[in-house]
Amino acid sequence: MDTMRDRFAPVVSRLLDEDPRVAVVLAEIGADGFKDAQRRHPERVINVGIREQLLVGAGAGLALAGLRPIVHTFASFLVERPFEQLKLDFGHQGVGGVLVSAAASFDWPAGGFTHMSPGDVALLDTLDGWTVHVPGHPDEAETLLRHAVAAGDDKVYVRLSVQSNVQALAVDGAHFRTVREGRDGVVIAVGPMLDNVLAATEGIDVGVLYATTVRPFDSEALRRAVGTAHAADVVIVEPYLAGTSTAAANDALADLPHRVVGLGVGRAELRRYGQIDEHMAAHGLDARSLRERITGFLGAQARG
Repeated sequence: MDTMRDRFAPVVSRLLDEDPRVAVVLAEIGADGFKDAQRRHPERVINVGIREQLLVGAGAGLALAGLRPIVHTFASFLVERPFEQLKLDFGHQGVGGVLVSAAASFDWPAGGFTHMSPGDVALLDTLDGWTVHVPGHPDEAETLLRHAVAAGDDKVYVRLSVQSNVQALAVDGAHFRTVREGRDGVVIAVGPMLDNVLAATEGIDVGVLYATTVRPFDSEALRRAVGTAHAADVVIVEPYLAGTSTAAANDALADLPHRVVGLGVGRAELRRYGQIDEHMAAHGLDARSLRERITGFLGAQARG
């Protein structure tokens, strides 16, 4: 199966052909995938070189000129390094665009911590008005990319990963999807965490929501799921910094007695970079660890 990033260049190349408003801005990374598109649309496929602040600034400039820019590189170079440009060039100037990241939290362990960005979504949470898509399958990534480009002049972040669920689900770019109903609590599985969450909760009477669009946070879906359960106990399993969405869940349930815990990537840097599955286990995001952590939080009634 191809990866989300494998799907990125072909989909965006078709969008360049279909929509004269679409432009792509690159910083070397991923440029090979756009060679044909650049020959067809040299004025709308721009490679600025290894200059990430310029990457974002150029994207915002294209937006000011009336284009719909798609800005792409690794997450650590797209959100963290040029954060000031995101804040000012997009936010302060009031323009929109589509940021598409790769490498995610630890998709390329051999690259080391410079090429990891578990804090990207949390960092974007400090800015106003960003939509955040976290697909869990290449088919979902294609759907959400198209949603993002078609989203008027909105600011949208699409977080691509080599981690993937086995099957794609229907996603609409806005709502959580109910995968399972249950009485002993609710687990929100974000993007590529769904398969591990389903394996971890097998035989446990908990509801499972699937989230591929995490900002705006689908408060209504969470409230409906909590309404069918005996207890308003919520576990959020995210493929990035642990606790990133706990505030959003707390706000959604502010008028109800509830408990929320966020499971995700820990803050401590793991300096022996290993492989992706080793990072998953070290952060407690593999199915066995998740089962222990989820049942430990929900209590004896959820032990199956």
